[in-house]
Amino acid sequence: MGEKILYLECYSGISGDMTVGALLDLGASREHLERAIKSLGIDGYRLSFGRKKKCGIDAYDFDVVLTDTHHEVHAHGEHVHEEHVHKEHVHEEHVHGEHVHEGHVHGEHEHCHPHIHRNIRDIFALIDRLDEKEEVRRMARKIFTIVAEAESKAHGIPVEEVHFHEVGAVDSIIDIIGVAVCLSDLGIDRVAVSPLAEGTGYVRCQHGVMPVPVPATANIAAAHGLELKITDNDGEMVTPTGAAIAAALRTEKKLPENCRIEKIGTGAGNKDFKNANILRAMIVSAKEDVREEKNMWVLEANIDDSPGEALGLAMEILMERGAKDVWYTPAYMKKNRPAYVLHVLCREEERETLEKTVFEATTTIGIRRYQVSRTVLPRRIYSVDTRYGKADVKCCRLGDEIRCYPEFESVRAVCSENGIGFFDAYQAICEGAQISRGKETAGEEK
Repeated sequence: MGEKILYLECYSGISGDMTVGALLDLGASREHLERAIKSLGIDGYRLSFGRKKKCGIDAYDFDVVLTDTHHEVHAHGEHVHEEHVHKEHVHEEHVHGEHVHEGHVHGEHEHCHPHIHRNIRDIFALIDRLDEKEEVRRMARKIFTIVAEAESKAHGIPVEEVHFHEVGAVDSIIDIIGVAVCLSDLGIDRVAVSPLAEGTGYVRCQHGVMPVPVPATANIAAAHGLELKITDNDGEMVTPTGAAIAAALRTEKKLPENCRIEKIGTGAGNKDFKNANILRAMIVSAKEDVREEKNMWVLEANIDDSPGEALGLAMEILMERGAKDVWYTPAYMKKNRPAYVLHVLCREEERETLEKTVFEATTTIGIRRYQVSRTVLPRRIYSVDTRYGKADVKCCRLGDEIRCYPEFESVRAVCSENGIGFFDAYQAICEGAQISRGKETAGEEK
């Protein structure tokens, strides 16, 4: 069992619907995606699944069709003039008019009127309805946070005041949650992202004419170290949602030196360029069993004047924004005050963002940092059958030895649903993992 690495080849840009299409083409479950989206309890849309040719290349075509009693609006359409009701590749997130076009005022969602907007808290409340694992909800919140922060900077307003246009929010929510669900469904451990190809010129939005890349996309690339490769294609190739997905999913800048392609999926865009407008996603496996991660950082801050609730929230926010781990240790400070030391483990790419987050989310006025390296075992999350139903386990490999550990959220769910104690649930999941692993080994021997 090696690590499952996803490689996003963005030579023709990236958008939310292209990413969902590519992940579905890789084998993510359409039925799982549909169930997850249905659990949000929103309406005014239908999901479209199909295939199309782009420059002769067969690709998966995923689309969100916004509906009302009179007509349908394709949320991921061809271009963005006001006479069009199509939206892809120049429009994915619509904040305060950014990429909000008059052709998009059609359709009612949750029986709301088109002028209704949602802020980031409204979006998070919607994501909390999602009937999925917490890791899926966390990834969806992370992607939306990246978009909101970029729009906040573009418009010069606090993140809390960024409002997502009603229509734009629906398709962006579906795209973003779709990516999070499909990623989890595929059991991806790491994600490498190529440079993002971007076009040139201008796009017309509600506020007027905007240069490509649009402000939100440029802000995301700058904040998260994404590499843009400007092409001579006329028009937008990287949407803010696409850039946010790349920033949130990426764990490495490049693939391992030695890897093998296991499977290829292709997502279709709706514009036509001289090159095939597709997003190619590959699942690859690396040869090494143990991986050393360099350029890791530990951020530390002593805090003696912050309530416990704030520290708990700070931990959640830091994890959502890319920290690899966050922990507190008790300490005594000046004047013998009881305090906590906040520790954050992160990659170089997230260091500045997380330092800013520590200052924003806590009362500290100073942060120490130092570089570390770490050796990690390859790991994957598996869903296994137990006598109490499905449960998730984390499996790690050390040489030829496989170690499986039940995921806490699954243990808690088994306890709650069956009225049993922690250790009974834990043992049952371990037994299920052992049986599942035995069947897998038998299959490998055949």
